[in-house]
Order: sequence, then C-alpha cells, then structure tokens
Amino acid sequence: MVATAAPTGRFARRSTRGVMLGFSAWRCATFAAGAAGLLIGLLAGSVLLGVLFLAPFAAGAFVRVGGVYAVEWTPVIAHWMVRKHVKQTRYRARPDKPRPAGTLALPGDAASLRFYVEPEANICLIHDPHRATLCATLKVSHPAYALLSPDAQRQRVLTWGRAIASLAQSSACAGLQILEATIPDSGRGISDYYEDFGSGRHGWAEQQYEALLASTATGASTHRTTLTLALDMRQAGAAIKAAGGGLRGAAKVLRDDMAALEYVVRAGELKVEHWLSEAELAQIARGAYDPGVGAGFLTDAPGAKLSHAGPLGMDEMWDRLHHDSGWSRVLWISEWPRIEVPAHFLHSVIFAPGVRKTLCLSLRPKGTSEALRQIQREKSEMVADYRQKRKIGQVEQLSDQQEYNDVLDRERALISGHADIDLSGWIVISAPTEAELDAATKRIERAASQAACETRVLYGRQAQAFVVAALPVGRFTV
Repeated sequence: MVATAAPTGRFARRSTRGVMLGFSAWRCATFAAGAAGLLIGLLAGSVLLGVLFLAPFAAGAFVRVGGVYAVEWTPVIAHWMVRKHVKQTRYRARPDKPRPAGTLALPGDAASLRFYVEPEANICLIHDPHRATLCATLKVSHPAYALLSPDAQRQRVLTWGRAIASLAQSSACAGLQILEATIPDSGRGISDYYEDFGSGRHGWAEQQYEALLASTATGASTHRTTLTLALDMRQAGAAIKAAGGGLRGAAKVLRDDMAALEYVVRAGELKVEHWLSEAELAQIARGAYDPGVGAGFLTDAPGAKLSHAGPLGMDEMWDRLHHDSGWSRVLWISEWPRIEVPAHFLHSVIFAPGVRKTLCLSLRPKGTSEALRQIQREKSEMVADYRQKRKIGQVEQLSDQQEYNDVLDRERALISGHADIDLSGWIVISAPTEAELDAATKRIERAASQAACETRVLYGRQAQAFVVAALPVGRFTV
C-alpha cells in the first residue's frame, strides 16, 4: 500500500500594489505635496527652505511605523480622534431607557443589528439592515484533525473545499464565518469523572493515566465551534419576494442554504449539533463581554435574551477594550503562510494553553465571473507597473514576480472549476486584567509566528473588530 502524504497548502502574498509604482494614494499625495514644497523653496531661492518643506512629507511616505507607512495612519488616527471627540469610545447601558423590541443591546454601529426568531424551528436569525444580510449560526463538533490518518485528513480537506465551492455557486451567499472559541478551565470535569467512574485498582495503567491528567490540567480548556451562514438580501431580492417578502421570506430563502450547509458538514464527518436559539446566542454574547460570568449565565434563565446580552459598560482604548469583567484585544492576521504548511497549521494558535481567545475566519465567496474580472484587472495593473518600472530603471523585485505567479495560479484554479474566496482572520484575546492581557497577547503572537502567520493589533478599531471577530452576527469586515 502506498502511503498518502498529508495535504498541504500555501497562501498567496497579500497584495501591496498601489496607484503607481507600488505607492498607495496616500503616499502619492504625500510625495506630491513634498515635491510641491521643494519647488516652492527653490523658486524662493532657498534650497534649505525647500528641503525643510520636503523632509516631513518624505518621512511620511517612506518611513514605516508598526509595519505601515506613516502617512497611511492618517485616516485611522483621524477616525479615532473623531469618535473619541463625540464620545463614541465609551458605552454605558441605560436600564431606564429600554431598547426597541427586536434589537441587540450592543454598543457602537452594532446597535443597528436586529434579531428574528423563526417560529417553526425556534432558530434565531440576525439581521443587519445596513449591510442587508440575514444570518443563522450552526453549532458543530469534530474529532481532533491532527490525530486522523493522512488519507482521512485529505478527505476532510477535499470535502471542505467542495463545501466552500458549493457556497460560492450560490450568488445569494454573503459569506461564512467560522468561530473557534477557547475558554480555559481547571480540568476538574475530567478529573471528577475519573474519580467517579475509575476502576480504583491503582495499577500501572491507572498511575500513568493519573499522571497524564495531572500534567494536562493546567492547559485544559473548553472549545466551541460555530459556523455562521449569511444571506445577501440584495442579491436574493427576487427569491425573497417570491417567498412572501420581508424577514419571513428571507428566512425561507436562507433555509435552503442552511440545509445545503448541513449536508456538506455531515459529508465532512463533522457532527451537526443544532442551529442556535436566541438564548444560546445571548449566552455567547454575554460571555464575550463579561468573561467573569462563565457558566453562570444559563440559557434557560429568564434573562437569557439578546435584548439584555450586551455589555453594561465598555471603554475603548487605542489598542484594547475594557468591558464589564474583562479586557480584550483584537489581532488581525495580516499575512498567511507563504510556505507549504499542513491543513492544521493553526493548531499552535487554537491550543495555546492558558489563553481565553476566539479565532475568527471569514470566508466571502466570489462568483466565477466576478473573480475572473478581478484577476484580469490585477494582471493589467501588474503589467503596467512592470513597464513603468522598466522605463525609470527600477530593479524588479522577486516579490512582484511571486505575486504575479499567484494571480496566474488563481486564474488556473478558476478555469479548472474551483471557487475564489476572500479570506480574513482575526484573533480576540481576553483576560481579567491589563497585565494578563499583555502577557496573553505575547503568547498568541509567538504561536502565530510558529504557524507562519503575521499578526497586527487593529489600532483605533477595537470595538468594531470585537463585534466582527467575537460574535456570530455575520459581519465580515471591520
């Protein structure tokens, strides 16, 4: 029998192309302003004055701060200062002013979210009126992928690829959000079960098992995996109208995609638990904003409602959030592995011990025609950039050639019948104190580097990113 190698993959390099010669619009504008200042100084007869005009603009266009060119921080800082000035970075619940029925008690722009409970199956759907999406969340469980044989791993990867391709064929699918939440615990559940049902013979095997339990107790954790499927209500407008219109009609259209998702998940040998109800979504939201509640927030409690599940108070800072009983920070996965890695390359991030975190993967499928148009546009821009660089004598970089080859690989895959998706990733880290949050962030950053990924803190956008990455509400962009 010929051994089958475990499946591997490589991600394309994130595009760094800009308006001209790799310069973004902000860098081009800054460089042009500096050149204008230099010209004014020369016309005034003072070279020194021209250089003084040019220096700050050149520094903004060419000096990197936190991995980003300094001038490109301008919109982020301006947006943050405006939000801080109008006091949008501070939230306090107002029990004396109840929210409208059917709304989520969330801060910021997430306050516009609505929920609709399907009467037939008691499934809670989240409606985003601004983005015109309707989503449902499926809870799944699965065995450890790393313990499977290479053949089984390859089958899982192929099945998941077919699932994504089937979603891409549906023009009404807005995207799929995968949340893997890891909550550290004491490990007492396993220990108590062993004490109750162990044989009590105290032989060699049981001694080894007890030693294993003792060694793994510090890294014990509870995992929760959910898939959130979103319907694009604009693209599905005709089907929604035919189904009766409104949220009820949209829910009927979404049920078809929900059934298709269940089928492909079961085909991938994952266990379908159930579609989440309002109380279960409220439990997730409350646990995200108030980690100290833990298992104390029960789904059968009278207060298990989405209208009560938001934070009581939240303060947003430049690089972190303080909400109820915890502190959180959101990291953006800015670069995926550019080398061949196994399908479980994020294992070190998910199983980083002692860190409360949520890994969020957002997949937004693109239709074949749209993807081909985008690829043709990117190819034309790359060829134009290459010709322009040759004219001015700029040396071609290997990264430019690699990026062009990646685009060609995407085109070949589309022609062969595969789907094209936009993949985004975030990691939400939570801790009881600021010091513990900083320590946990360093551990996750090291784990991400072991997974060949690069991460960045989403400065100035922590509140919006927290909603995107920690809550199953079907938002895919910050």
